Amino acid sequence: MAKKWARQITKTIILTLTIVVSIGFLFTNLSPYLSPTSYPLMGFAALASPYFIPLLLLCIFFWLFAKPIFSLIPLVTLLIGYQQINVFFAFQLRASFTEAKKKNHIRIINWNIQSFNGLTTNKNSKKLIRNEVSESITKLNGDIVCLQEFNNSKYTNNISLFSEKYPYYFFSKDYTKNNGYSSGNIIFSKYPIIHSQKINYPKAESLIYVDIVIKNDTIRVYTTHLQSFKFKKDDYDNLEKITGQNEDAVMASKNIFRKMNPAFKRRAIQADMIQKEMLGCPYPSIICGDFNDVPNSYTYFTIKGNKQDAFLKKDFGIGRTYIALAPTLRIDYILADPQFYIHQFDMVDEGLSDHIMLVSDLQLKSK
Repeated sequence: MAKKWARQITKTIILTLTIVVSIGFLFTNLSPYLSPTSYPLMGFAALASPYFIPLLLLCIFFWLFAKPIFSLIPLVTLLIGYQQINVFFAFQLRASFTEAKKKNHIRIINWNIQSFNGLTTNKNSKKLIRNEVSESITKLNGDIVCLQEFNNSKYTNNISLFSEKYPYYFFSKDYTKNNGYSSGNIIFSKYPIIHSQKINYPKAESLIYVDIVIKNDTIRVYTTHLQSFKFKKDDYDNLEKITGQNEDAVMASKNIFRKMNPAFKRRAIQADMIQKEMLGCPYPSIICGDFNDVPNSYTYFTIKGNKQDAFLKKDFGIGRTYIALAPTLRIDYILADPQFYIHQFDMVDEGLSDHIMLVSDLQLKSK
């Protein structure tokens, strides 16, 4: 009798948890459609979404053995949220990346290079980072290179590292100093740039684009670096405290919320600006960049629209692009219009940045 009672209590608890997790996941499904500017919790919901998926799978597994009819609750929940799963996890059988680029393909490289700072703390090694970054890029023989957190000055001419192979470029120069230093986004190209434009965001950073002539075709390539959380050492310490059950954990949670919430709102505004700009594009286009937001977010869905995600088209798994914090942070992207074939995609971790380099071979479809 006691065992039967215990089993019943256990099932009731797990059923309650199943319902709570299902409701939680369904709530996160709203994140692509509700802007954090009006609904602040949606930014956090997007980050939480991937963690509900394995929990729901565990619930399905449990109820298949305990009481199969209840497995329909998490199963139907996952089916409703299939769109969230499709952008989070790539289901393609991954082929090995061929470094030799085919004649009619356009190779795109996208990388947040972390201001050439690298990951080492050794001062002598840091001096070599800028050369190692440029060599890592040029050896891949890309046609168009989009870099975020790029810097240049009259004392350290980083543009010259690429100019021999990429004679055409456009630099946003979002941040400048009196000593000639500037930083921001840059697009390098092997092919002529016939037009370029910078669209400033309200607070900082920008969206830039270039129109590039390749043989008889013109394409537009965008790149951007959206608002980051700008976490410092104290913020990372607070993230560790949140798992605690004391006053420090409560205070840490409040501090992190205050830091993250404005970033979610600013990214939403920036995403709306990007969407508006791209709607008026007269050419087949590609957007690359560090969006600082996950695929389940309002930011991603707003920018992506009907574009193809190169990672989802040609890879398998979660696809982490930012090496710090959580293993689910795919925040860097190459997105291409339907007018392009996506032939290859790869993530290249050179250990030179806190972001991983993205490489993709595309081909413009015949008219």
